Amino acid sequence: MESVDRVPLPRGRGRGQVRGLLLFLLSMLLAGPVQAEIPLALSGTAAEGGLMLGKTAPGATVTLDGAAVRTSSDGDFLLGFGRDAAGTKRLEVTLGHEKAVREIAVADRTFRIERIDGLPKKKVTPDPEALARIKEEKAEMDAAKKTTDAAASYLGGFQWPARGRLSGVYGSQRILNGQPRRPHYGTDVAAPVGTPVKAMAGGRVTFVHPGMFFNGKTVLIDHGLGLRSVYIHLSDTSVKAGDTVTAGTAIGAIGKTGRATGPHLHFALTLGSIPIDPELVLGEMPK
Repeated sequence: MESVDRVPLPRGRGRGQVRGLLLFLLSMLLAGPVQAEIPLALSGTAAEGGLMLGKTAPGATVTLDGAAVRTSSDGDFLLGFGRDAAGTKRLEVTLGHEKAVREIAVADRTFRIERIDGLPKKKVTPDPEALARIKEEKAEMDAAKKTTDAAASYLGGFQWPARGRLSGVYGSQRILNGQPRRPHYGTDVAAPVGTPVKAMAGGRVTFVHPGMFFNGKTVLIDHGLGLRSVYIHLSDTSVKAGDTVTAGTAIGAIGKTGRATGPHLHFALTLGSIPIDPELVLGEMPK
């Protein structure tokens, strides 16, 4: 690189102008190369229950409202918004001395109320023995959620895990035998027993259970960076913990095991502890 004193001076300028030009060029050389703007791309749905896929430069640090967001070695990351997450969120991406800021307006949604009557009393209000079993089963599933793959296996795309009538939607408030329960954090597909169930995205199977009290036969898949899907009430399972799957891999069949009033698949998607609306991710079910 040429030094400043070798830069040709413009003719016809005064000494003050020349001195100012020299000082400007010197400051540019001392500052080093100018850093390019941090790349930042987002896709998905900014709404309650929505999931957004992000991409930035490898090595960048990402936060949402000050909380760290996990990123892959390639700069991929995910943003999830819960059922009551409406409002403006501040996304910050930092790389070296550069920072990119994006304000994300999360849209408010209205969720419906569902009433389900006629369930066996022990399924709505379990006895002490059942409560002990439920606690043990929850601990087993929680243990499977303690780690998550660093690879973004979900990038292979998403697909509906089963075809049928939508009998339950995300965010609805269920009242079981007249008793209000927590919101329904998943999507229900009603179809005959034995209807194939497939992985909704690529990932690793981390949990398979032969018959949980509430869930019945269950499969849990880790899609990377904290994104997981769970499939319950199955009549059969065809994978085991540790198996690697891609979108469309057969994992079981629809059933009515556990707490179910009829044959259907309940499947749910979470990012960490944030429940995501599968319909917002998958779009309309193909006909």
